[in-house]
Amino acid sequence: MINIVNLERTQDGGVVVAHWTASKVDGDLTASTYGTKGFTPDPDAEGFTAFEDLTQEIVVGWFTEEEAEQIESVLDADLAAQAEPQIISGTPW
Repeated sequence: MINIVNLERTQDGGVVVAHWTASKVDGDLTASTYGTKGFTPDPDAEGFTAFEDLTQEIVVGWFTEEEAEQIESVLDADLAAQAEPQIISGTPW
């Protein structure tokens, strides 16, 4: 669901911002969203991964379960709004 599209890093390779997108499809409907997640890297911390060793899976793993659920909720709400639109645009002619 979450796809990392860009990373901003410091000179020592610590990621400070991850840019992400997420999308979900339900039949003919598609919902998508974009966001950023900030970090305070510590190259001396146990478990620090050098920039060149990062993978999509590692960075996505930095999102908490709560954050992933919130993104999922936003996508579900978007799909629901598309399925039952409250405002419909157009003209009668």
